[in-house]
Amino acid sequence: MVSEEKKRSKEISGKKAKKAAVRHIEIMDTTLRDGEQTSGVSFSAQEKLTIAQLLLTEVKVDRIEIASARVSEGEFKAVKAITNWAKANGHIHKVEVLTFVDGDISINWMKKAGAKVMNLLTKGSLNHLTHQLKKRPEEHFREVGNVIKLAHKKGIDVNIYLEDWSNGMRHSKDYVLQYIDFLATQPFKRLLLPDTLGILTPAETFEFLSEIVNRYPALHIDFHGHNDYDLSVANALEAVKAGVNGLHLTINGMGERAGNTPLESTVAVLNDFAKNVKTSVNEKALYKVSKLVEAFSGFRVSPSKPIVGENVFTQTAGIHADGDKKKGLYYNDLMPERFGRKRKYALGKTSGKANIENNLKQLGIQLSDEDLKKITQRIIELGDQKETVTQDDLPYIISDVLDSSSITEKVKVEDYVLTHSKDMRPSTTIRLCYQDGSIIEEHAQGDGQYDAFMNALRKIYNKKKWKLADLTDYVVRIPPGGNSDALCETIITWQHEGREFTTTGLDSDQTVAAIKATTKMLNLI
Repeated sequence: MVSEEKKRSKEISGKKAKKAAVRHIEIMDTTLRDGEQTSGVSFSAQEKLTIAQLLLTEVKVDRIEIASARVSEGEFKAVKAITNWAKANGHIHKVEVLTFVDGDISINWMKKAGAKVMNLLTKGSLNHLTHQLKKRPEEHFREVGNVIKLAHKKGIDVNIYLEDWSNGMRHSKDYVLQYIDFLATQPFKRLLLPDTLGILTPAETFEFLSEIVNRYPALHIDFHGHNDYDLSVANALEAVKAGVNGLHLTINGMGERAGNTPLESTVAVLNDFAKNVKTSVNEKALYKVSKLVEAFSGFRVSPSKPIVGENVFTQTAGIHADGDKKKGLYYNDLMPERFGRKRKYALGKTSGKANIENNLKQLGIQLSDEDLKKITQRIIELGDQKETVTQDDLPYIISDVLDSSSITEKVKVEDYVLTHSKDMRPSTTIRLCYQDGSIIEEHAQGDGQYDAFMNALRKIYNKKKWKLADLTDYVVRIPPGGNSDALCETIITWQHEGREFTTTGLDSDQTVAAIKATTKMLNLI
């Protein structure tokens, strides 16, 4: 009797341990393949190589899908560059290429490009099979089987995409199950199940994937989501709950139409809400790679995009900033430090004293309560005028409002002449006056008036052997419905000695607004 109880206790303990075991979810990033289908985006071979290296070595995704076979000569060169690097660094089996059911044509392309893993695109719905390929199921299965056999002969691993699988499960489930029954007899590594048109609800995602996972427990199953209904992250979470082994994601949610499931949001959600699950992704690297992909693609990330948007760790309301000071009342688990970022406190008409105090503290500036009230009022006025106020503007606002002699203008653009003539390069002559009384004048040409101004400025700073800040972003804001004499605001982001900062200029002339923003930069450095 005692031994029976011990045996039962052991079984219960074993079940609990099994239940609590941490499950690794493979993350396959397809920014370079499916993400590149974003309208107007095309990465160069060097850009693809750089992103691939970052994804595997810093973000630490498990696999990357980098291209489609047979697309172009440029695509071939990009794949070749990545596979050469991956082979030399032990990552070659983490690099995947989309291929087609075309006999050995895609396979031979892959061999020449040096790739070792193919993601074979096949039909996951009867609708696609009937109307696009105009073939019977058995005919398609036979052709897929032949491609798998040819790939193995050439030393290439095979994963299988079931294109339009989600619609297949909705409208032709018998076909889907018949097809996977066939595939279960074939030597392939992973079954890739895409919600190709982004149609699934979270409930359907869980239901359909649970059925496949339970019916084919021996198969490695990946889920590939799209974001047409803005449900892709929720669907990814449900897919993991249903028992899938991997997810396909893209940086910044890039992809065709409404995009793919975003890597950065999905990883944060899994880390915070999926029980007994882990990924290999390094959260701290997500913002860095997001900014790089944004720069290479020209695909702007919304300021309010979770995790990587510029505004998502910025408190705007003064009451929230006050609450943060009082035991972090407005914090959640998405702390900016997790993603290599910092919390900011916006300056504008809703700021309040707490926001301004937080910014002044970071600058090492202390003001009396009375002076703080004056500064707060001035920032509210600027906010009403729809001007952007940054932390780096604060010393100028203090100087303006309080007439502070402690804040001096060390560099002054004393004079400038901007010239723009037809069929001639724009040119600028500038005269700078320094705090020590020295005056330097220089002339330069450029591709535009502001470029000419910056070239003249570089000449002066080269003479003094000083280093200018590097311009990393340039944004012009003009109020909607403005006339030709409307004020425009130029917002410039700079990088200097490891520090990033922003300056703004306001004028009815865009170039003059940029010069004002640049003058602030000269004083800040």
